[in-house]
Amino acid sequence: MDQAILLPYQRRWVEDRSPVKIIEKSRRIGLSYAEAADSVLHAAAAGGANVYYISYDKEMTAGFIQDCAQWARAFQAAAGEIQESVIEQDDRQILTYVIKFDSGHQIQAFSSNPRNLRSKGRPGERLVVDEAAFVDHLEELLKAAMAMTMWGGRVRLISTHNGEENPFNQLINDVRAGRYDYGLHRVTLDDALDDGLFRRICQVTGQTWSAAAEREWRQQLINRYRPNEQEELFCVPAMGGGAYLPRALVEPRMAEAPVIRFTGDRAFNTAPEPSRAAEVDDWIRDELIPRLKTLDRDRRHTLGMDFARSGDMSVIAPMAIGETLHRTVALLVEMHNVPHKQQEQILFAVGDRLPRLAGVKIDAGGNGSYIAESAHDHWGGLVEQVLFTESWYREHMPPYKAAFEDATITIPKHDDVLEDHRALRLVNGVPRLPRAKTDQAGQRHGDSAIAIALAYTASRDDHEAFAFHQVPVRHDPRREPPHRRVRVTAGFRRGVL
Repeated sequence: MDQAILLPYQRRWVEDRSPVKIIEKSRRIGLSYAEAADSVLHAAAAGGANVYYISYDKEMTAGFIQDCAQWARAFQAAAGEIQESVIEQDDRQILTYVIKFDSGHQIQAFSSNPRNLRSKGRPGERLVVDEAAFVDHLEELLKAAMAMTMWGGRVRLISTHNGEENPFNQLINDVRAGRYDYGLHRVTLDDALDDGLFRRICQVTGQTWSAAAEREWRQQLINRYRPNEQEELFCVPAMGGGAYLPRALVEPRMAEAPVIRFTGDRAFNTAPEPSRAAEVDDWIRDELIPRLKTLDRDRRHTLGMDFARSGDMSVIAPMAIGETLHRTVALLVEMHNVPHKQQEQILFAVGDRLPRLAGVKIDAGGNGSYIAESAHDHWGGLVEQVLFTESWYREHMPPYKAAFEDATITIPKHDDVLEDHRALRLVNGVPRLPRAKTDQAGQRHGDSAIAIALAYTASRDDHEAFAFHQVPVRHDPRREPPHRRVRVTAGFRRGVL
């Protein structure tokens, strides 16, 4: 096939040879058309096999088979005429279309979900389910379809969204969560436009392309689809807005564990840095180290940190990876209104004492870039400096949610931690935190949920574990003596929640 015939997103779809692949897409961007081209090439080849196509209505089925006939003529593939017949099944008449090729293979298209799909599955055969979110009993259809992969068959699922609770959307979330190793594609209207969709429309219809014409066409399309434009054109399943991690899902995964908090007041923040460092050293010795000593020395640990300077909480979440890969957060460290240097001091105190440190992810947005860069200097390649983009949330939050669903994570039992997790919402179809504060006191922004999610994401990466040991440094009398530390007694509150 001349690859220039297809637009880049169509080529990416055709070139993906995953045994099972899925695409969530905008309407009318030509994915079925590209699939028809690939189906013809597969069925017409001597080394190919049969292709079975299923959609939810007669018109779509007829359209696909006509596209196949058009591609067969374009490729000069030896094929017969379209044959239309009716299958009797369970007192129902199911319309089917067939194109037969001289290769001995055929493309057969059904207008519903026939049970005799279970008889399919010879080596190399393919199943295409178009507008999968709208077919009846998608779960049952997939049970039969997956058997086709045993002998090298392939399954393709193409659809726009049809609601948040639809099995199609749930399957996509399972793929993002890592439960299935399927190929996953996503093409919104804007993605398609970036790849030249409107230019191709102008080419086919004889219009003159311009940026202004494209903007006008896009807006008119959005206007026509309102109020459903987000779902129909931008891959955002409808009926979102509730808690992404509801109480009933999070609370059973909670267990008694300390939430250790350090809060700096004005006196602490205006004290000289050596004085603050001395006071934090005392806090680390009295409150932090005794609890870090209780961690299992044989287990790998990761660490996540959500940074805030004064408005929200900075949260450090150490996570142990158990023998069965169960993740456990045995303690949390929270800091409110604490200067950068002392946050760095506490972070290093935690990370350097974690057994077999295997990965660190730190919020590097805004002022957090200082802490993230400092951590990278300290621990090197173990550290990822994370910028929270929509893509990051889309990729990493579904696996985090799956850990709660699968009961493979335990987090501290604390109301603030619960409410931080309940604050996550679907925003334009992507699980993330809203912009506003997430607690009544106005001091939190889902902080512990993000810190733990970062630690969990780090635990899924491949890193070699390291152990860190503090080495005493000899004082060189030729150099200026170190600052004498001064204890600040009124500058902070400390405690374990």
